[in-house]
Amino acid sequence: MGREVSESCVDSLLTEMVSSYCNRFYANKPELAARRIEAIGYQVGHQLSERYTMERPRFSDHLEAIKFICKDFWSEVFKKQIDNLKTNHRGTFVLQDNRFRWLARMSGDTSMENSGLPQDPSALAENKAAQAMSMHLYFPCGIIRGALSNLGIPCAVSADISNLPAWMSSVDLWLINPYM
Repeated sequence: MGREVSESCVDSLLTEMVSSYCNRFYANKPELAARRIEAIGYQVGHQLSERYTMERPRFSDHLEAIKFICKDFWSEVFKKQIDNLKTNHRGTFVLQDNRFRWLARMSGDTSMENSGLPQDPSALAENKAAQAMSMHLYFPCGIIRGALSNLGIPCAVSADISNLPAWMSSVDLWLINPYM
């Protein structure tokens, strides 16, 4: 029962944070809202990584650190391991989670404002849903970037939900290390 309460608190916190930054603080500047949400996630990930690696020796290479993120860190934060890890062996990793818990409970009803342009209602609803989902993904991207930074891997992290059918909770996270 304790996990259910904590998960619902995290869901509520994430929803309120995204809503506050997108609708109040930076209502007309979504790129600034996204950067701020990602920065908060970065701080959280940095601190969590510090806590979870306190008793471990430093990782000897990037692959060990990425494996730690996929198995141990992801399990602690998201309550499951990554479903798939791919790499091009040139510094780019793709972490795939087919049931990303933080998106699983999102509803199709978003509170983003209509642009006023006449559009197909189903296309407009899908566009709003994709925008809301992408704003919710800046925080976990920040968490992973912060954790990797703490492990000595400066990188860019982005999420891809473009290959999904409507309302599935699959996420691909792209980790790109510019220093490899």
